[in-house]
Amino acid sequence: MKSNFWRAGHTPTLLAAFLYFDLSFMVWYLLGPLQIQIATALSLSTQERGLVVATPILAGALLRLVLGVMVDHIGAKRTGTIAQMIVMASLLAAWQLGIHSFNQAVLLGVMLGFAGAAFAVALPLASRWYPPEHQGTALGIAGAGNSGTVFAALFAPMLAVAFGWENVFGIVLIPLFIVFILYCLMAKDAPGASSPKNFAAYAKVLNNRDAWLFMGFYAVTFGGFSGFASALPGYFHDQFGFTPQVAGWYTAACVLAGSVMRPIGGAIADRLGGTRTLLMVYIASSALIGLAGFGLGSSGVAVTLFIAAMLCLGAGNGALFQLVPQRFGKDLGVMTGLIGMAGGVGGFALAAGLGVVKQGTGNYSLGLWAFALLSLCAWYGLSGVKVRWRSSMGLAQARI
Repeated sequence: MKSNFWRAGHTPTLLAAFLYFDLSFMVWYLLGPLQIQIATALSLSTQERGLVVATPILAGALLRLVLGVMVDHIGAKRTGTIAQMIVMASLLAAWQLGIHSFNQAVLLGVMLGFAGAAFAVALPLASRWYPPEHQGTALGIAGAGNSGTVFAALFAPMLAVAFGWENVFGIVLIPLFIVFILYCLMAKDAPGASSPKNFAAYAKVLNNRDAWLFMGFYAVTFGGFSGFASALPGYFHDQFGFTPQVAGWYTAACVLAGSVMRPIGGAIADRLGGTRTLLMVYIASSALIGLAGFGLGSSGVAVTLFIAAMLCLGAGNGALFQLVPQRFGKDLGVMTGLIGMAGGVGGFALAAGLGVVKQGTGNYSLGLWAFALLSLCAWYGLSGVKVRWRSSMGLAQARI
């Protein structure tokens, strides 16, 4: 099975897609691990701090739709090249000119959204090389680039202490430039990729009920992953008084769990079916985050609950994208953008919402319980459509 997979597609493009996604997610998430230092330097409130770390998520969500359209019009490789150049230029400006106010921090977050939008480029770039029976594995490997958030959580706070938080923006340009060169050399658009469509065709996709369902389901899985990845450094600092470095280490453990499980979730979905895998994900994540909301036990208990929840959410991210090519193969570029946008909006709402809840109530419980309820609603919604999906997508070679 594994040997068939490696012969089925284009390995250099798959690796390039992974590296591009990995480094893009690292810088997309960069403001999260630095939030404590940034908030201290700029005298930000808890709500403002939450908005700063949530802005890249929202910007990335909206830009995913834009880049998804570009993928279908000018190709995935060219779109990714343009996006990487914008991100590097933005970080260079932040490093040289500095960040001196809340508004400037938000503006940088908007520009880092182009890194978060890599989702809409890397996945079609890899997916179009692989047949239906290998989509879960291929998209899981490419999508495992969200592991870049681990590097940011581990190293950004330490680099900020050693060199100053603004100099971190210059340091990350080094690996970004290396990956940019590798991407240009290794990535290749698949032959026979979808031809460009007009904007009316994209609007037509939104008339399909399934498109909204996929968007809603991903808003929970990826929204949970990205939202918690950005919010957890502040959560661990506020709840347990951890330094930025220690909060980053705890967060890195949680993020690593979700990142590792994305390709595994795709592979599990290839074997068991995407809907079955997602149903298990939603019920488990609802229970785990709901328990975390009670704030029981020590920091070790909280970390254990969040690691387990991120394992589930990561598996859900891979499982959902095992289904997308089966249902929207001819509109993969635009659907990747739409679904990715919905996931980013979910992450923004979670990260910003947790900040609002903390400032308004003094703790995070209501925000965590709200997410647990939303995950339970996703389980209920998927339960209602799984039979129809298995019937309508039954001609695909992959398990549904």
